[in-house]
Amino acid sequence: MGASALTAVGIKSMAAAYASLQTTSHNISNAHVKGYSRQTAQLSTAEGQFTGAGFFGKGVDVTTVRRAHSEFLSREANAANSVSKMDLARLSMLERVEQLFQPGERGLGFATGQFLNSMTDLASHPADSSTREVVLARAQELTSRFSATGRQLGTMQRDIGADMRSQISEVNQLAKNIAEANDRIAAVSGLGQPPNDLLDERDRLVSRLNDIVQVTTVQAQDGTLSVFIGGGQRLVLANEASLLSVIGDRTDATRSAIGFNDGGILRSIDAETLGGGSIVGLLKFQNKDLVDARNLSGRLAAAVAGAVNLQQQLGVNLYKPFGIVPTQPIFSVGAPRVVPHSANTTGAGGLFIGSVAMTVVDATALKASDYEMQADPSGVPGLWQIKRLSDGNLRSISSGDTVDGVRIDVLTPPVAGDSFLLQPVAQAAGSMKLLLTDPRDLAAASPLVATAIPAATGTVAIDALRMQRPAPLPDHRVNITFTDDAGNYQWQLLDPSGAVVSTATGLWQPGSPIPTPPTDMNGFTLTLQGVPRLGDQIVVAPANGLNFDQNNGNAVALASLRDELIVDGSTATDSYAAAMADVGVRVQGARSTSTITSAMAEQAEATRSGISGVNLDEEAAMLIQFQQAYQAAAKILQTAQQVIDALLKTASM
Repeated sequence: MGASALTAVGIKSMAAAYASLQTTSHNISNAHVKGYSRQTAQLSTAEGQFTGAGFFGKGVDVTTVRRAHSEFLSREANAANSVSKMDLARLSMLERVEQLFQPGERGLGFATGQFLNSMTDLASHPADSSTREVVLARAQELTSRFSATGRQLGTMQRDIGADMRSQISEVNQLAKNIAEANDRIAAVSGLGQPPNDLLDERDRLVSRLNDIVQVTTVQAQDGTLSVFIGGGQRLVLANEASLLSVIGDRTDATRSAIGFNDGGILRSIDAETLGGGSIVGLLKFQNKDLVDARNLSGRLAAAVAGAVNLQQQLGVNLYKPFGIVPTQPIFSVGAPRVVPHSANTTGAGGLFIGSVAMTVVDATALKASDYEMQADPSGVPGLWQIKRLSDGNLRSISSGDTVDGVRIDVLTPPVAGDSFLLQPVAQAAGSMKLLLTDPRDLAAASPLVATAIPAATGTVAIDALRMQRPAPLPDHRVNITFTDDAGNYQWQLLDPSGAVVSTATGLWQPGSPIPTPPTDMNGFTLTLQGVPRLGDQIVVAPANGLNFDQNNGNAVALASLRDELIVDGSTATDSYAAAMADVGVRVQGARSTSTITSAMAEQAEATRSGISGVNLDEEAAMLIQFQQAYQAAAKILQTAQQVIDALLKTASM
């Protein structure tokens, strides 16, 4: 075995040490590059050379450069980060909604209370022009608050659409880059060595893609990576990338959805199948939280406006001669909205065959919800199924039936399978307006006045008269006569001829209205003070302009709305407090969830980095080790050179 063998061993040793030095230097250089996987030069012992004296080693071979990578840990880190980004995106939008449902003087509840409280001042000074101006100013502030809230919620919807388009554009670019990386990896896979840096680059692209929308991957034998979203929809296959787009939701075109081109047909991807990612967080907020926020503010606006308008139109304004100029409502709100599903059957001109209309008939019964309407599964003609989307409540109706204060009319029957999205209050707040400009339009006066006859023997006195509906009798004049005071306080309602008005009899308890609402007598209810006696009478007659500018009957009724259950069984103030609580609970829940999923994502990334990441202290130590190995290998070559030189000198002697 000659000196050349020793030289060969030294050369291989130097090459191995140099490869390790180069790999370690590469690791140190990329220590702070996100997604970089630590690389290691893999060495193997060269096959020994047989001699009569045994096998002599021939040094070391560099077999490959391997990257420290765990497919399982990378997949887990991507999935955890995808969920974290989804929760963070939803939280950021919910925090914007929270700013719209504020407590204190900046909230909708305060503006509502201020307006209804101003009616108390109007009741005290029904003819005072400055008081009436204040009422209109409060009404304007109320409409401004509601319309501003509705506009900002609409702005959030547009922002979601713009953000989604930006993110989908990035998804398409990432998919294209992954396809190109696949092409490059496949081109060099035949060389028999892994292209580590290309693989890291592709993994970084996949990781960034997971930030936006969660994906699943499948690796092929040629090294390419197929990427799928939405439960199996192909995004990248080998070197081909599909394009996504933002389209209108099939249920409601004002909302955004993700679409993909399937053989020339644009199809929608169900948000529930997308898993995670920031764009999924936006979709979850849009399809649930934003809808509920609109309905909560819309129901309050519709209920307050409906109750106020109803009572306003039962009164008489201050125009002279009194009672001649019709009383107008104070507010207008956005009308109920019916949205046909995009897949509904169309006829000539592309118009939908079926059509449905909604009319609010009882604003106090409105729910903060959208509804889905379709043909009843039982197949009975003319029967429809209504699903309340807030809680999943189902019921069957016919055309003309009333559901939660809304009458639903089927104008033209839809085809079986068609469906409609019904939004009774979603547009109410954003389109709320003040209709009155003249203070005289406020109907503080009641068209009827009640008077206890002076000859009464009891202590009965009038506390308040409230109109419940327009009185039906031509001259509206009636007498209430107490026919029993032996603990029952029985009464009768008599017309001017002395005849008992139909159904207008009953019992009265001190401190309660007569009769008990919602029942009324001839369109009104009375609240009395004191105790009547047998034969005592109360006369209810038209005001007829007598002291009309001091008549405050309807203003008292308007002021009492502050404490009445006009919003689905709650007062206006309590309803707003419940809305704030609902939004607050959502924000707190989303914040807690985001904190948890962020911690899980950080832990998963730390675990992945523990395998794939670069430890600079460790690399520095290895750099010294490989430097010494290189120097030792150089010493081998120096020794081999000295041996050769000695042999050459010996041979020349």
